[in-house]
Amino acid sequence: MRWALNRLALAITSMVALAFLVPLAVATRQIAYDRAISDARQQATSMVTVLGVDSDLVTLTNAVASTAAGSDGRLALHLPGLDAIGTSHLSKATVRRAAEERRAATAEAGGGVAYLQPTVLTDGRTVVVEVFVPGEETRRGVGFAWLALGGLAVLLVGGSILLADRLGSQLVRSTRQLAAASRRLGGGELNERITPTGPRELRDAASAFNTMADDLRRLLDRERELAADLSHRLRTPLTGLRLDVEAMPPGPIAERMRQACDLLDEELEAIITGARLGSIEKRGSQQCDLVEVLADRLAFWSVLAEDQERPWEVVGGNEPVFVPMPASEVILVVDALLGNVFSHTPDGTAFRVSVSASGLLVDDAGPGIPDPERAVTRGFSGAGSTGLGLDIVRRAAETVRGQLVIDRSPLGGARIGILLHAPALEPAEQRKRR
Repeated sequence: MRWALNRLALAITSMVALAFLVPLAVATRQIAYDRAISDARQQATSMVTVLGVDSDLVTLTNAVASTAAGSDGRLALHLPGLDAIGTSHLSKATVRRAAEERRAATAEAGGGVAYLQPTVLTDGRTVVVEVFVPGEETRRGVGFAWLALGGLAVLLVGGSILLADRLGSQLVRSTRQLAAASRRLGGGELNERITPTGPRELRDAASAFNTMADDLRRLLDRERELAADLSHRLRTPLTGLRLDVEAMPPGPIAERMRQACDLLDEELEAIITGARLGSIEKRGSQQCDLVEVLADRLAFWSVLAEDQERPWEVVGGNEPVFVPMPASEVILVVDALLGNVFSHTPDGTAFRVSVSASGLLVDDAGPGIPDPERAVTRGFSGAGSTGLGLDIVRRAAETVRGQLVIDRSPLGGARIGILLHAPALEPAEQRKRR
């Protein structure tokens, strides 16, 4: 914007300067020319005065030599039938034509211009006074005047550009503040507000931004309250379910049901706490070990895998992999990836889990996913799926600036996972089988 305003000021000021400087330059040259001709006219008039007093040749010769123009060889008197007194720069025909016309005139001469002043003596003879003006006299002072005009033009253009740049910097500063505040608000800083500055239009935009931020904050607070209330209402049926589980006889199914109830209770508590804290408070320096969470969740899913006779293996996991996410969200991601295998592949289908510093991948030997883009669309994923699970994984990947992977698995089915730092995971040579 600043460059655009500077270029606009340069173009407008340059056109205005040219519109005034060109006529001034022509006028300056014409003034210098007229001044030189006026000086020649004065010297010719003085000689006419001498001719009116005395027309003696000796007197005229001394009068010509006594003038500045005559001493410089620029003055001549042309009497009829006699040679010119002084130094002439014109042809006889030009002088004779001026005598016949009997009016002052100028004529081009070599290296300048000559001023001709005819006059009639008392005896009726016509005498022509010739004053030669060199070319440099007609241009004297023009160069300096043009230089002064050029300097003035440069000063005006530079001043206008500087003024436009100052005005543009204020506009740009206000615009950048508004853009930065918008980015911070979009990044989750709901307390972001901006002080209206700059022109009236930008101040109106800043005020509208503050109003929008206030409305957005109120809307999100209302949504968080609704989420917290809804989660709190689910505690009553969860308590009844836990009582039924406690009444079940001991065994693998009862133990799995107790673990599911504990996990559901933890998730409800996390939802209520997170909803009441808000998005800014939830964004802390929380992190967890992906390998530890994966091991805990695999212990839960392994029971179902054994019931369905699914062979499975884990690749990697020899070192901790810390991710900037709370453990509750990582649990949701792992459960969504593993639950996808159990929900959309037949019993007995093998799967493999690969974990490393690059991310987490789950490969299966099922039918695969024909349309990856549709698979992450809620309500339109097909195959009886709502698409909610993969959407959870996608949003979690975006939170850590990673990406969701949906591809063909080396096992023949689908590969779904989350990449943390982008290069694709390769199966490790050392595998831990369970």
